[in-house]
Amino acid sequence: MATTKTPPKTPGTKAVAPPAKPAAKRVAPARPRAAAVTAVPTAAAADGVEHHEKPRIKLVRDSFTMPQLDFDLIPALKKRALAFQRPAKKSELLRAGLHALAALDNARLKKALDSLAPIKAGRPKKAG
Repeated sequence: MATTKTPPKTPGTKAVAPPAKPAAKRVAPARPRAAAVTAVPTAAAADGVEHHEKPRIKLVRDSFTMPQLDFDLIPALKKRALAFQRPAKKSELLRAGLHALAALDNARLKKALDSLAPIKAGRPKKAG
């Protein structure tokens, strides 16, 4: 059986859409600007040493499961922090706890980890 080649298809002319009109720009009401602040040279700047701002720390978002008894410690610790007039967020308490654990030696860290109640991994099932 002989095969015949068909000539390659040539691209036809495509319909070109008319260019879209740009959206009307909103004009914000004029706000009074603060007076320009002039830079006051400091002793370090006078020495010719440039100080750069610290690079931004990348924030990571995560979620996890914990027993209700452990979760109930968060408001109790927040209340303790308010007692010495240092309001604390939940994330600050968790971060402070991580730093406290990092400062422990291996034996104390193991003891702290072994004292935790085991939980099942994964998300809890939805009630309903």
